[in-house]
Amino acid sequence: MEQIVKTLKWKGNYLQIIDQSFLPIKEKYIKLDTIEKVYDAIKTLKIRGAPAIGLAASFGLLLAAKKASTMDKKRFMDEMAKAIRFIKSCRPTAFNLFYGIGRLQSIIENSQLDPQQITKKMEDECKKMFEEDLKSCTSIGEYGESILKDGMRVLTHCNAGGLATSGIGTALAPIYLAKRKGKEITVFVDETRPVLQGARLTMWELKKAGVKAILICDNMAGFLMQQGKIDLVITGADRIAKNGDTANKIGTYSIAVLANYHKIPFYVAAPYSTFDFSISDGSGIPIEYRDREEVKRIMGQVISPDDVDIYNPAFDITPHNLITAFITEKGVFSPDLLTNINF
Repeated sequence: MEQIVKTLKWKGNYLQIIDQSFLPIKEKYIKLDTIEKVYDAIKTLKIRGAPAIGLAASFGLLLAAKKASTMDKKRFMDEMAKAIRFIKSCRPTAFNLFYGIGRLQSIIENSQLDPQQITKKMEDECKKMFEEDLKSCTSIGEYGESILKDGMRVLTHCNAGGLATSGIGTALAPIYLAKRKGKEITVFVDETRPVLQGARLTMWELKKAGVKAILICDNMAGFLMQQGKIDLVITGADRIAKNGDTANKIGTYSIAVLANYHKIPFYVAAPYSTFDFSISDGSGIPIEYRDREEVKRIMGQVISPDDVDIYNPAFDITPHNLITAFITEKGVFSPDLLTNINF
């Protein structure tokens, strides 16, 4: 399927991304040619979504390697260790970042090659991860599409589309493929406060794809379920523990509780790179807390008094017992079957 957007593209000596902080008002592509610029782009949400973060961070580490590849081996290794610590400190929740950096770190630390050869292997691995993500999006879409019936009304939260990946997305991939097969699917899109990824990004994507979409405020989802207007919920994920407990954009847990109460299936769509089997359950997932200004302002406009206390966790944890199944590139699995997936 043709991509809705080219979220990121490796250009040989720099990474090109669409700056999501400008969407939907302006489609602006920017050049990231240092690890520091990649770090800033991830931190400030110019690029976001767990798979895209993982790829961007990996290419950022590659940029650091290219800069240091003329150094002697010891100095190169020291620079790489420093760069790894730096990029890992960017955002703590999305496991894809640590998964990608881990693959590159294995090349760096286990290789007997010289810096130039290590850098070449790192570049090959980055390209491989990009292609893997591209293919996994399509596979997730194909498995998820089989769940969707003609006429279904689907609720999604945040943005887990093409903007969050190298391909057509995770949670939105089944919807795109269902449309291609002629199914009429209506998508209800939570605006997703405080940064409005649903209103700004998911609606932008779905409009480009010609998918029927209806924007709602986050606090409207329960009433729609009560009215019988939601048949299915599909969200993405940022980190999934061994038992299936799932970290995703703040507000996901509330939707899962509501879906459970109204007996509506709740699906999580995610690739292997989001699963962290080193963590037994959700209590071990680190949660990122972001700047108070994200809550205090909407699109630069102040919406509260200056002297208020603000609590701003970027993610919450949905317990596995509220999740119907995971849609992965290897198939659809209930939480109790996760450890049997042969990725």
